[in-house]
Amino acid sequence: MKYTQLGRTGLKVSRLTLGTMNFGPFTNEPDSHSLMDTALDAGVNYFDTANVYGQGAGKGRTEEIIGTWFTQGGARRDKVVLATKVYGNMVPQGETVWPNHDRLSALNIRRAVEASLKRLQTDYIDIYQFHHIDRTTPFEEIWQAVDVLVQQGKILYAGSSNFPGYKIAQANETAARRGSYGLVSEQCLYNLAARDAEMEVIPAAQEYGLGVIPWSPLHGGLLGGALKKQEGARRSGGRAAAELAKPEVRAQVQAYEDLLDKHGLEPGEVALAWLLTRPGVTAPIVGPRTAEQFDSALRAVELELSAELLDALDEIFPGPGPSPESFAW
Repeated sequence: MKYTQLGRTGLKVSRLTLGTMNFGPFTNEPDSHSLMDTALDAGVNYFDTANVYGQGAGKGRTEEIIGTWFTQGGARRDKVVLATKVYGNMVPQGETVWPNHDRLSALNIRRAVEASLKRLQTDYIDIYQFHHIDRTTPFEEIWQAVDVLVQQGKILYAGSSNFPGYKIAQANETAARRGSYGLVSEQCLYNLAARDAEMEVIPAAQEYGLGVIPWSPLHGGLLGGALKKQEGARRSGGRAAAELAKPEVRAQVQAYEDLLDKHGLEPGEVALAWLLTRPGVTAPIVGPRTAEQFDSALRAVELELSAELLDALDEIFPGPGPSPESFAW
């Protein structure tokens, strides 16, 4: 496994992030534990989760599964850089959400971190991430709450997820005025088929020293050989099926798969390898359901893409261009 610094921090993380959203609703506890063991054996040390993950198995279930894995020993917790998130409410579906039980007030941050620590069966969280912007809570209050948690040793760093560029700037300018460390990472939607982050989010992250952690690197399966799977009677679902219903997208994906067939490469592995070539990107999030899917992701780390192939990928999936020239001139 290859490693890199997380943004401007001294923290070393693997070039892949193990995403755990499937743990609980789609991958049972024993299989989830096995996948985490496989990840650690392969040198993947960056694990990402969120307090609300669990969905059909219940909010918080994913953190609980990670917590029971930590208790198995073997220095599992010490080897892992653990990231979780706060913002959404933890109320079971159908029940009333009380005031202050979601978002980023100091009260909810305090309540949420204590609950995550209990589910994760650990006494600290490495990267505590804001899952969404909070339009009602000032950053002065957010950083006050974060600084207290850092002083208490309950979290080490703060990160963001789904933030626009101006909010990254606002967050870190406010932190600088307070003498706080500020955001160290940003999780955003970024892949070959979704390159909007190149306009503002990634430049802001680079300017302020945040590591970029792309989620949905295969764009919901669209970049993982979606057309091949259809031909092989394996039905695409979710985002991939909806996107393939659009003629212009289907033509792009066909050109993408044809190009990689010519080079003898697997679409999913190339999509991940492409992200690893992008400026500012630290570690894409992969969320395997099986060991086979995880093995494919690991191969992507070692895959070298030629300049010719990178140019061809840009022709099929053109980015927005440099900001602000692409929209100003």
